Amino acid sequence: MIKRQISAFILLLALLVPYATFGQQTAPQAASDPNDPIVRIKDEGLNHSQVMQTLSYLSDVIGPRLTASPNMKRACDWTRDTMEKWGLQNAHLEPWGPFGRGWTLKRFSAQVVEPQDVPLIAYPKAWSPGTNGPLTADLVYFDARDENDMARFKGQLKGKIVLTAPMREVKAHFEAPGTRLDEKRLLSLADAPAPRPGGGRGGFGGNRNADFIAVQQFNAKKNQFFVDEGAALLIDSSRGDGGTIFVQSATVPQPFSPNAFGPNAPRRINAYDKDAPKIVPQVVVAVEHYNRMVRMIQAGEKLKLEVNIAVEWQDRDLNGYNTVAEISGSDPQLKDEVVMLGGHMDSWHAGTGATDNGAGVAVAMEAVRIIQTLGLKPRRTIRVALWTGEEEGLLGSRAYVAQHFGRLETPAVATATPAGGDGNGTSTRRGAGDSAASQAPLTPAPAPVLIKMPEYEKLAGYFNLDNGTGKIRGVYLQGNESVAALFRQWMMPFRDMGAETLTLSNTGGTDHLSFDGIGLPGFQFIQDEIEYDSRTHHSNMDVFDRIQSDDMKQAATIMAAFVYQTAMRDEKLPRKPAPGQR
Repeated sequence: MIKRQISAFILLLALLVPYATFGQQTAPQAASDPNDPIVRIKDEGLNHSQVMQTLSYLSDVIGPRLTASPNMKRACDWTRDTMEKWGLQNAHLEPWGPFGRGWTLKRFSAQVVEPQDVPLIAYPKAWSPGTNGPLTADLVYFDARDENDMARFKGQLKGKIVLTAPMREVKAHFEAPGTRLDEKRLLSLADAPAPRPGGGRGGFGGNRNADFIAVQQFNAKKNQFFVDEGAALLIDSSRGDGGTIFVQSATVPQPFSPNAFGPNAPRRINAYDKDAPKIVPQVVVAVEHYNRMVRMIQAGEKLKLEVNIAVEWQDRDLNGYNTVAEISGSDPQLKDEVVMLGGHMDSWHAGTGATDNGAGVAVAMEAVRIIQTLGLKPRRTIRVALWTGEEEGLLGSRAYVAQHFGRLETPAVATATPAGGDGNGTSTRRGAGDSAASQAPLTPAPAPVLIKMPEYEKLAGYFNLDNGTGKIRGVYLQGNESVAALFRQWMMPFRDMGAETLTLSNTGGTDHLSFDGIGLPGFQFIQDEIEYDSRTHHSNMDVFDRIQSDDMKQAATIMAAFVYQTAMRDEKLPRKPAPGQR
C-alpha cells in the first residue's frame, strides 16, 4: 500500500511540474539592472547603511541640542565636518538671528524630604532659572478653580514650592503605544480631498474655541499670581505616564489674548529672550509622583521638598546656525538650480533628540552620503540643510528661505484704522454710545505680497523628514496635485517596502512649511507613528534606543531616490500658484 501511494505521488508531480513551469514562463520577474541608479541607491542604503552610526553620535555623544546651546553649536560643527569628510562641497554654517540666550542644565535633583524621603522623576523646563543652590521649602497644592478662588492663596505662597495643576487620572494601557499606519488609515489619506486654498501655508493655525481661550486666560492669570506672591518654585504634572515626562520651555507670565495665534499674532515674550522678565524656576514631575504628593497633602501631611537646579546661560552669541552642504550639479545648463532636503537638528533637553529630530537629520545626511558614495552625477545641485530653531517656530528654515528664496510682506495700511479696531484688521465690540465715525466699516487688511529673491526660480523642490523613526509610507502633497503622477512613479520601486500612499493633505508643524508658504514645492513624507506622540515626542524618552533601524534605512533610501530623481529631471517640480502674486 505504501509503495502504491509513493508511485501515485510521483506521477502527480510529473503531471504538475510542466504546468508550474508554464505559469512561471508566462509571468517572468523583471531582472533588476545593477547599473540602474535607483537599484544602486537601494543596495547602498539597505545593505551598507551608516545612518545608525550617524544618529548615535548625534544623539548619544553630542546629546540634547537646545537651540543656541553649546551642544547645538557642537552639532552644527560636527555635521558640517562630517559631510565635508564624505566629499560634499561648500559645507558651511549659515547664521540666522538674533535668537536669544542659550541655556544649559548643569545639575538637577528633586525629592521630598519630609515627612519621608521620596526621590522624584522630574526635569526642569528649558530656560528655567536656577535655584542658586539647594532649595528646601514647604509644598503647597494650588487647587484654585477660577480667578476668584485664587484669593484664598493670597499671602500663602511666598518662598513656597507650588503644585500648580489638578491631579490627573492615570489609566491602564490596553493598547500598545507603538503603532504603524494600517490600510484603513492609508486609504483615508489617499482619499483625502484637496485642502482649501491657502490652508497650511507656512504657519500654525489660528482657530481656538472659547473653552481653550478661557483656560489659557486663567493660566496666564495664575502664572502672574505666582510671581506676584513670591513663589519660590513651580511644579507641573507631566501629560505622560509610566515615567515618561514631556518637557518644553519655561512659562513667562504675560496676558493671554484670543489674537495670540495666527499669522497676524503679536510676538509673545519667550523665556529665552534676552530681555525676558524674571520668572520663577519651573519643574515638570511624573504624574504618578505628582498625584502622590497631592494625595499626601489632602490626607493632612505637611510636605517639604529639596530641589537643586544649576543652569548656565549663554548670551555672547545670539545667533542660531543652520548647517548647509552640497553635491554640485554636473549639467552646465542646470547646475545653478538646486534640489534641497533636510530636517531640524535642534531638540528639547530631557532626552537626546533622537526621534525629534535626530532621525530626520541622520536620514537626510545618509541620503546625500549614498549619492556621494555611489559617485552619481546629479544634473542639478543637491543641497542638504540641517535647521535649528525649529522647535521655537521654524526660525532657522524661515530665515534661510527669506534670505535665499523670498518672503511674504504685508504692505502698510494707507488709511488709519477706525476707532474700535485692534490694528490687526479685527474689530472690537462697540457699545451703543460709540460715535458714528467709530462704527464706520474697517479698511480690510491688505493681502501679503510675495517678495522674491534671486534664487526663487532656482529651487527645484525641497524634501523634509520630521515625524520620528517610522518608515516612509508616502508623501503629503500639500495640495500640489500636479506632482502626484510623478511621485507615484518614483515610489514604484519601494512599494514592497510599504511606501505607496500619496495624499493631497497638508501637514504642518515642520520646516517644509517655510518653502510651501511662499509657493515653492516643499514636501514632508508620511511616516509610521511608532511611539512618536505617545512616548518620545518632546519627552525624556526621546533617545536612541527608541529608534527602529530598518525604518531608518528605508527612509534614507527613499529620500535619496526622490532627491536624485528631482535633480535629474529636465524640468523643476511643478508648483502651486504662488501666494501674494500681483
